[in-house]
Amino acid sequence: MVLRNIPVLLDGYKLMVSEEPQMKTRENDKTGESEVVTDWNGAPQYVVALFAKPLPVDGRPGGKGAEIKVTLETEPGEEISDGARVELVNPRVSHWENELGGRMMSGLSWKATGIKLAG
Repeated sequence: MVLRNIPVLLDGYKLMVSEEPQMKTRENDKTGESEVVTDWNGAPQYVVALFAKPLPVDGRPGGKGAEIKVTLETEPGEEISDGARVELVNPRVSHWENELGGRMMSGLSWKATGIKLAG
């Protein structure tokens, strides 16, 4: 069973841009050329790399963080740059599974309607 578009609450995390947003692309299997990824209506998708770190709780450190790549459904503003502290608008995760070389691989893909500066 594959779960899709599960809402995520990120209130307990600090999100910082670690790679500036760019248009999302993929290689076309038939032509081998790079093409822009679009939604069902033909609008381009974007991708941004964020470092997500838990916030401190009751004076205790928040712990280690992790980098996540998030697909954005709307164009990010120019103010979203490397090092900026941000919030995701309508963040969601989807579980995926693929067989690769006889091994089953799985993970989470991140998606959000948009991104904005925190605070």
